[in-house]
Amino acid sequence: MEVRDYCTNVSAELAGWKAKMHDVVNKLDHVSTGAKEKVVPEVNELHMIIDELGDRIARLGRECSTNWKPERGQDHEVIWPKQFGETWDSISQSDLGG
Repeated sequence: MEVRDYCTNVSAELAGWKAKMHDVVNKLDHVSTGAKEKVVPEVNELHMIIDELGDRIARLGRECSTNWKPERGQDHEVIWPKQFGETWDSISQSDLGG
């Protein structure tokens, strides 16, 4: 699998989980006040998870290059996009579900 495909797949998977979490929170937001008081800490935690998923999706969008083809320098030397090496240095396993 190419890196571009991997980044796209991970981003889509995270977006799917974010949508599922948002649906659960939305359902909990519509329960009666008495029942809602019992699950406030859990709902707040779900909101934090949704925010974290959004941050990870945005980070993948920024750090996964849109141009995966090497550029040619003046002496025809292949020059890879600058962020290629930086991307793998700044992404932890937890960003990719590991």
